[in-house]
Amino acid sequence: MNDLSLIMPEILLTGFVCLLLMVDVYRKPSSGDVTFWTAVVSVGIVIVSIITYWPAEKSTGFSETLIIDPMSILLKLVLLISLLFNFFYAREYFKRSAKGQSEFYILTIFSALGMMVLISAQSLLTLYLGLELLSLSLYAMVAMERDSALASEAAMKYFILGALASGMLLYGISMLYGVSGTLNLAELAEYSVKGDQSLLLVFGLVFVLVGISFKLGIAPFHMWVPDVYQGASTPVTLFISSAPKIAAFAMAVRVLVDGLPGLSIQWSAMLTILAVTSIAIGNIVAIAQTNIKRMLAYSTISHMGFLILGIIAATAQGYAASMFYVFIYAITSMSAFGIIILLVSKSNAPELISDFAGLAKTRPWISFISMVVIFSLAGVPPFAGFWAKWFVLKELIASGSVLVAAVAVIFSLIGAYYYLRVVKIMYFDEPGPDSHVSSQPSLGAYVFTLNGALILFLGLFPGVLMHYCLVAMQAY
Repeated sequence: MNDLSLIMPEILLTGFVCLLLMVDVYRKPSSGDVTFWTAVVSVGIVIVSIITYWPAEKSTGFSETLIIDPMSILLKLVLLISLLFNFFYAREYFKRSAKGQSEFYILTIFSALGMMVLISAQSLLTLYLGLELLSLSLYAMVAMERDSALASEAAMKYFILGALASGMLLYGISMLYGVSGTLNLAELAEYSVKGDQSLLLVFGLVFVLVGISFKLGIAPFHMWVPDVYQGASTPVTLFISSAPKIAAFAMAVRVLVDGLPGLSIQWSAMLTILAVTSIAIGNIVAIAQTNIKRMLAYSTISHMGFLILGIIAATAQGYAASMFYVFIYAITSMSAFGIIILLVSKSNAPELISDFAGLAKTRPWISFISMVVIFSLAGVPPFAGFWAKWFVLKELIASGSVLVAAVAVIFSLIGAYYYLRVVKIMYFDEPGPDSHVSSQPSLGAYVFTLNGALILFLGLFPGVLMHYCLVAMQAY
């Protein structure tokens, strides 16, 4: 496979984002759907181009700075499918307020391009390049609502903390390069296994791990998550909570598993502390939240802690379990924020958990799918979220980390309270005077139903997706 064919999906995506910019310049102000459908068709074509690679043998290009393997193909595929869901939810939101619509689609595709580069990175420099393309797009997306003081504050916090995390990551990369003399992950792996594991190499690992933890939103590097989730517009929050987590998982695997296998004892110990801290802080603080977005933000922190438990197992099955977890989380998280988008009206939008009171009486179908989504987030069987946690815990116990698994289960049970509280409010509380009345079914509602059906299907047949995750990770 030559170098250009290796990055054909990225080339197509770059071409399409340029097309999208041209379409936006010449379209009429009243024809916002033109930008939307151009974005959807563009991503659809890129998805087809990626499918043609499966199941590819490992191939490297551009002087071994990029790699195509089953893991990268599957991650890119799920990433772009999640992007399509994002677009349909965003369209529903922009029907009420078209401000920033075109910018959203363009910046989303730019960030997707960064994520695809990040997923295929075989060099620390390529990885950093993809990460910065992703990060800069996200900063701009959060700041899109210029009239909102909350959004401006969130964007500023996100930018400053993100720049600090990127600086630490780059400092860690410079340490790894200084010790090993290479930026190539395969050569770095060989050095970490055979070379002298100096203190400087471990220090480099610590700084790199800080950067990865920030991008995943893992405690104690989670300070930006609640403010950004609350301050950004709902389509942006929906996007940040789903697709970038897939890319951050790839980043963790590329750096830790591909690049530093010789330090697996050290990074497993560090990840264990980070995971337990995230699960504890996320679940406990979420109980005290009254704002729905902040509650979901702390929920994200706990889920990211659970995600890295599979990586701690340090086996192919453990990595596959973590991959399965991030896929299920992305699907479910999109649905959770999709609920908020579907209930937005021109006059108001649900911000507090109490705003969902009596939803079962005013929007029975939406409330039913919402219950499925919330049960999946809580890990209630037989929904997909249960199997995601089951596979991770199973591999964690198999690796001998029984105590860590027990702690994770205890905090998950504690965390079930704030999820079930939302269901109780929807089904057993009386709707308020400003409650959202039933409306005609929209395209967004159908997408939301499809999202819920996917969660149910993967809950009943988890082996379908898990099979592909195992195939993608069999090289490990």
